[in-house]
Amino acid sequence: MSATRLLVLGVVRMYGTAHGYQVRRDLLTWSADKWANVAPGSIYHALKKMAAEGLLEPVDVEPATGPDRTGYRLTPAGETEFQALLARSLAEVHADPQDGPALAAAITFLPTLPRARAIGLLEHRLTQLNGQLANVIGVLTKGTEWGQPAHVAELYRLWMITLEAVITWTKNLIETLRSGEYVMADDAPDHFGHSPVIIKLD
Repeated sequence: MSATRLLVLGVVRMYGTAHGYQVRRDLLTWSADKWANVAPGSIYHALKKMAAEGLLEPVDVEPATGPDRTGYRLTPAGETEFQALLARSLAEVHADPQDGPALAAAITFLPTLPRARAIGLLEHRLTQLNGQLANVIGVLTKGTEWGQPAHVAELYRLWMITLEAVITWTKNLIETLRSGEYVMADDAPDHFGHSPVIIKLD
């Protein structure tokens, strides 16, 4: 999954209408070029591609001292895509238990979700993480019966420790949300941007 796609949609959504320069400025200010591998050129490419897909709508061309700047806003399809990408990035665990850029992008826009929705997605993630941990422990307990060189067990020990840390972090975040920390979408819809269109979500 492209973290760039989620980040670009999220920043446009946050502003309601945003120029490519605004999106680029915000993402570079957040250092997304480092933790999400977002290159400045990929931001403009994503804007044009998602406009062609009908996820973003070009709205106005604003005269400026330099080249004219086209503004973008989410379409109903863009809002649906944002919500789907955000949910998958929070709830699904892939080969890398830390999930790198996709998870980081999702955490960035965590406050755009209702509290119960965010908790539910994280609980789904926690179930998958616990399953991965059980599999890793299962491999380690086989010892030499697994048919691999003995030193390869160190890789599984690394995965086990990493999974245990991520599981602890996920549990803590769930409890933090349950305790009422952070301003979520159902606390103050305008706090971290809100949908410019009316969408009914399941």
